[in-house]
Amino acid sequence: MTIFHAVLAFVILQRLAELAWSARNTRRLLARGGREIGARHYPLFVLLHASWLAALALTVPAETQPDWSLLGVFALLQLLRIWVVATLGPYWTTRIITLDDAPLVRRGPFRWLRHPNYTVVVAEIAVLPLAFGAWPVALVWSLLNAALLWHRIRVENAALQTRRILSV
Repeated sequence: MTIFHAVLAFVILQRLAELAWSARNTRRLLARGGREIGARHYPLFVLLHASWLAALALTVPAETQPDWSLLGVFALLQLLRIWVVATLGPYWTTRIITLDDAPLVRRGPFRWLRHPNYTVVVAEIAVLPLAFGAWPVALVWSLLNAALLWHRIRVENAALQTRRILSV
């Protein structure tokens, strides 16, 4: 197994585990009276991430040696991703689920950034392809992600607006 294949397999397994964790949290939040907002655009994010990984698999030669500094940045991004997920705990999902009586999380990375998970994803989508010299993948999927995030952040901010008063 090459370094590229190992990294790609790690990311795929990580994303699949996150989808399972998200589905679990989504079911629990909905059972508590949560509401999903923006469900129509969710499949586009799944398609974006799946096609990003497929583009990497199809365009990066398996024997490509990584730029180790960029791969190190990607590893740091994974630690930040874990920090975000751990901070949100049972509220973390890949969907927009809001519980009207739940306070907004204001600890961890949320002390400094309103949407730290999106910040991590923006960086990941650019950094991982660049680590293996796939700048066209970094560029195209970064632009696609920016377009989707522009919409999603507006939808999410509107959904969270009513919960500001309850912030902790």
